[in-house]
Amino acid sequence: MLQARRLGKELVVGVHSDQAILDNKGPTVMTLAERGSVSAVDACRWSTSSIPHAPYVTSLPWISHYGCHYVVHGDDITSDSSGEDCYRFVKAALRFLVVKRTPGISTTDLVGRMLLCTKNHFIKSLTRTLSGEEGAGSPDERSNAGKEMSQRIRDYASDETGLRPGALVLSWTESGCASEDSVGTQEAGSYKTMVDGSIPKSGQRIVYVDGGFDLFSSGHIEFLRQVAKAEEALARTSGWYDDSNIQRRCAESNDDYGPAYIVAGIHDDEVINHWKGVNYPIMNIFERGLCVLQCRYINSVIFSAPFTPSEAYLTNLPFRKPHAVYHGPTTFMPLTYDPYVAAKDLGIYHEIGDHAFQYVNAGEIVQRILRSRQMYEERQKKKGMKAAGEEAVRRRECMEEEAAALEKERAVNR
Repeated sequence: MLQARRLGKELVVGVHSDQAILDNKGPTVMTLAERGSVSAVDACRWSTSSIPHAPYVTSLPWISHYGCHYVVHGDDITSDSSGEDCYRFVKAALRFLVVKRTPGISTTDLVGRMLLCTKNHFIKSLTRTLSGEEGAGSPDERSNAGKEMSQRIRDYASDETGLRPGALVLSWTESGCASEDSVGTQEAGSYKTMVDGSIPKSGQRIVYVDGGFDLFSSGHIEFLRQVAKAEEALARTSGWYDDSNIQRRCAESNDDYGPAYIVAGIHDDEVINHWKGVNYPIMNIFERGLCVLQCRYINSVIFSAPFTPSEAYLTNLPFRKPHAVYHGPTTFMPLTYDPYVAAKDLGIYHEIGDHAFQYVNAGEIVQRILRSRQMYEERQKKKGMKAAGEEAVRRRECMEEEAAALEKERAVNR
């Protein structure tokens, strides 16, 4: 989507229906509402609009109806259920553009991690990995991999055009491993700028959110959208959208901007695994960070953010102390303490209420895979991936059961 956006001034994204994908490719993990116009696609910074129920085979009348000059797709071959090229009609009309397939993980890779319970995707230290000090391979291979990953972060931090700087990317260096002892600590830590980007503008409220954001799903996206919506509602009561204030901001900045500057802290892999167990997170911190960076509701990302945002951490943010810290209606991780005591003591803690996607998290997605494991194993075989046998699947189920039992034990001991 980023590469496609860079080729034009608008990007219209067609989203196939669940049935069309099942008929032509295999079972979906997310529903149409979770993937498309309600959630993921519309939340992408580079998407101008989304069109649900897009035909699996793209026709010329369809793209012309939406004013599209070209169709863009990756360099991987896509065929329908009969084995024919899905883009044969637009190719024949010379209205098809090819971009390089995005490197890294795919849905097939993620399903494999879930079914096989692997942990070799974990990253111990993102900053050391980016510098080539950690990772697989020779020193030269690690260095090249780190440079490629750093470039991906810069790309994903771009603005809505995909061409200019957008989100500010930071790392926090003293996160350590989450533990019960971390509550009440006053570790301010230190910040390092990874990618320069926009900073808070005059009048904007600083808003802080944090999480694992594993398998960045409609649950995460809707939470972030609700945070932005809550700040917009608050801004209306203070006259932010009055004509005089809009004119003043445009005169000062040459363009208008929103009332909130939203910062997302992302936890390390070992922190999430400490609390959730099994082989969570399914996506490592680099992969999760890219997902958060492309979200239009985010202005800045802090990699390796502490699991417990202490008063020292919050008051020493590079911008200034946040005006608000938001948390969602449910938690995926079983805790033995409240990580948000400091925010509550500072009087800046807020909760987002129930919403339609609140139960869609990494655990729910894994359960969907397990419930339909035969279909997904068949998909893995067709993709040339190693299929999980009954023993591997049962091991995953046992590990999930053990994690659930630990969650109940921690709840009793709170």
